[in-house]
Amino acid sequence: MKVRVVGGGLAGTEAAWQVAQWGVPVELYEMRPERQSPAHHSGDLAELVCSNSFGAKASDRAAGLLHEELRRLGSIVIGKADEHDVPAGGALAVDRGVFSRDLTETLANHPLIELRREEIREIPRDGVVVLTTGPLTSESLAEDLQRFTGSQYMSFFDAASPIVVGDSIDFDVAFRASRYDKGDADYVNCPLNREQYLHFWQELCQAEQAELKEFDRDTAKFFEGCLPIEEMARRGEDTMRYGPLKPVGLRDPRHDEKFYAVAQLRQEDKAGQLWNLVGFQTNLRWGEQKRVFRLIPGLENAEFVRMGVMHRNTFINSPELLDRTLQFRERSTLLAAGQLTGTEGYTAAAAGGWLAGTNAARVALGLEAVWLPETTMMGALVEFITSASPKHFQPMPPNFGIIPPLQQKVRNKRERYGKYRDRSLETLMQWATRLKQPATV
Repeated sequence: MKVRVVGGGLAGTEAAWQVAQWGVPVELYEMRPERQSPAHHSGDLAELVCSNSFGAKASDRAAGLLHEELRRLGSIVIGKADEHDVPAGGALAVDRGVFSRDLTETLANHPLIELRREEIREIPRDGVVVLTTGPLTSESLAEDLQRFTGSQYMSFFDAASPIVVGDSIDFDVAFRASRYDKGDADYVNCPLNREQYLHFWQELCQAEQAELKEFDRDTAKFFEGCLPIEEMARRGEDTMRYGPLKPVGLRDPRHDEKFYAVAQLRQEDKAGQLWNLVGFQTNLRWGEQKRVFRLIPGLENAEFVRMGVMHRNTFINSPELLDRTLQFRERSTLLAAGQLTGTEGYTAAAAGGWLAGTNAARVALGLEAVWLPETTMMGALVEFITSASPKHFQPMPPNFGIIPPLQQKVRNKRERYGKYRDRSLETLMQWATRLKQPATV
């Protein structure tokens, strides 16, 4: 049985390669250069649009651990990134033109891969299909995907608040409570007095915004219904105090002090390791986000695992739709990977492509689909996007906040991350050996 992969970005390139490694014929569809997207400049596969960096090389960093996991699983994307790397300090960066051309030629010359330059306007209804069309999915395919999934499970505009690691919140200042003490104490609350609030407000009003790309400028019309926190601040000194920072109904159980304003954080994952700043969707530059949001009492040392964003982005509500094999629950022969599923970053796209491609091949061969251990970075990322709260689902990059905690708590962050790495790689190799995956040491 032939597999069809729709979309020739990093996820689709990786998926098609992994299908072929299992000896299964694959058709890889890419609409460029016949029809260009507003972000791309060439017709090459796996074109890197925003940056030439895959993130930190060191394997005790989240991105670096994901690199190493993919190396050990025979990733074509990371293999070519290693081959075409350029000096970038501690980051894995590539000569992006050479990198994309090499991948294009390598896949086009593979005897089991047929590269087809045409737009797929509807989800193929038969056979095994992998969707990897990314955040700029064409309008016709996005409409068909919306019909298949249900409109409530599709997003076309990514307005996301920053997410921080719970262990980095100062609970000598912050406290757990729900407004008016209704239900469980589900929110973390960071109180501000008048002086602290006014300082935060002034800095937020003056903070530097990120420049919107041309194809993102149309999303400005959405801002009125989902205002960036900095725009809310500019509308008046007290606007935020009647919005996401309103203090009414919140009481610190440790004392009876009244608050001038309160910033709330909501639990983002099952384990309670990640916390989302409620109502803080923003278009500030990432460095400015860290500087300004750390002015909030209790967040002075906050460790950010995802920054706030506002831009055009097509993604599905994966917790409602996908299993951890990246198969759609309503159709096991349809899989998805990459930014379409709610992962962020080049390496995460390749990781999703690896799993979706592997499982597409296994389904085509009549084998059972597999999933990765959640103690690996790849497994934890897929576990998050398929089990997070559907109501508040936001895309997620690789980070150590989604990894299950160690049995023994390690306070030193560098040492803790090293132990995560060691556990991950050991688990991964045991898993690959047991399932006879084509892994290399």
